Amino acid sequence: MKMNDFIKTLKQQPRQGGIPLSNSLLTAVGQANQAARQTPTVITPSPAAAGVSGAVNQQVQQLAQQLANEMVAQQQQSQILSRNGRVYTKFDSVNDIVKNQTEVVTAGLWSDGVAGLKTYFTSSTQTTTQREYYVDVYQATPTATGSAVQYSLAFGHALGSGSDSQGQLNDSPAKAIYSQYRQLLLNPNDMRFTTAGSGSTDYIYVVNFKRDRVKERLDAGNWELPLRTISSSRPTNATGSVNVTGSTVIQLIDDSSISNGSNTTSGKVYNIVSGSLNSGVHNVSAPHYYGIAYPDHGALVLDGKMLDQKLNFQTNTGSSSEGNNHFALHHSISGSALLTNGATGDAFSFLARNSEKVSSTHYFVRIKNAEYNFSNNPSYVTGSVGQIAQSTFISDPKTYITTVGLYNDSQELLAVAKLSKPLLKSFQREALIRVKLDF
Repeated sequence: MKMNDFIKTLKQQPRQGGIPLSNSLLTAVGQANQAARQTPTVITPSPAAAGVSGAVNQQVQQLAQQLANEMVAQQQQSQILSRNGRVYTKFDSVNDIVKNQTEVVTAGLWSDGVAGLKTYFTSSTQTTTQREYYVDVYQATPTATGSAVQYSLAFGHALGSGSDSQGQLNDSPAKAIYSQYRQLLLNPNDMRFTTAGSGSTDYIYVVNFKRDRVKERLDAGNWELPLRTISSSRPTNATGSVNVTGSTVIQLIDDSSISNGSNTTSGKVYNIVSGSLNSGVHNVSAPHYYGIAYPDHGALVLDGKMLDQKLNFQTNTGSSSEGNNHFALHHSISGSALLTNGATGDAFSFLARNSEKVSSTHYFVRIKNAEYNFSNNPSYVTGSVGQIAQSTFISDPKTYITTVGLYNDSQELLAVAKLSKPLLKSFQREALIRVKLDF
């Protein structure tokens, strides 16, 4: 079929839908397809054309490589300029930040972080009514600079004996104290303190540490209370300094070194026993019990019966009698400082440490050799164009890192960490600084 006839045939077909082909046209198309399958077309360029094409491809590759090198060089230069003039570096949240690190921190409980107390003072600023309930003890003369209350002492009796009810039935300081600590430390249904020394006891002595000094809790196994025996008959009212103490000192600690303690509504509690931090519990097989320690509340509850038996406290348990027994405990503690501890060669001291659980987040500040070698401090440059003040810094800049600031995404300063000493930084030095944030 000629080409003109073929075109005419196509024009005569309907414009919508499929285009039917005549039998002769189908035969022609089929023959053409068969010929195409049997005789593949091969294009062979001439040697001259192949040489020109290869040269062009080589030139294109060279230009592309040159352009890529220029782009890499520009990127590297941009990075160098960015590092040299960098003010902020974003933390890698995976590799640079370690969260939820928990550790237990202990420190000396007394003022200035010391662990041993050897001086004891009371204050005349406490009113007479206050002194009937408790006595505050200072580490220095109350009027001296830095003097502060270290702990308080109190005496409680379940029936109110040992203190004057001032004519009010069932209303005496001793009963109020016993009731207060019973509600604070015992289970709801317990009406009496029960110790391993004498069982249920009607009267107690309490050492109550100042809450801000205890922090989270009294550090169990890290306190030692020295008590000096009372050798002569004490007066009915023990507020004066006429108490004569004996030559024996009994040291009290908790039994956390040999016991897991008991879990109560007041937290973990331990027995108070005779012993020392240096030597541990005396007579481990059969300890001498003196009371109960409540580390979570920062309170030591001493069994009055045991203090009478072992230390001759001669507790005043008269009905409506103003005994001020807690002052006898004060004299026993302060009197121990007048004797020398044979184990240490020093005067006996009241030892105590606090304890708290601290959660921390660690930020690792990684400073590469090419970073933070220039300072934006105005003293680093001079002149109207900002020329580096020290000529030697032009080719070999140096800075000293003193502070690390932590910022949020809005570049607002949230925290500041100070280094213990300036840290030299240059192109020859890198630095890794760990910032610990406690909360």
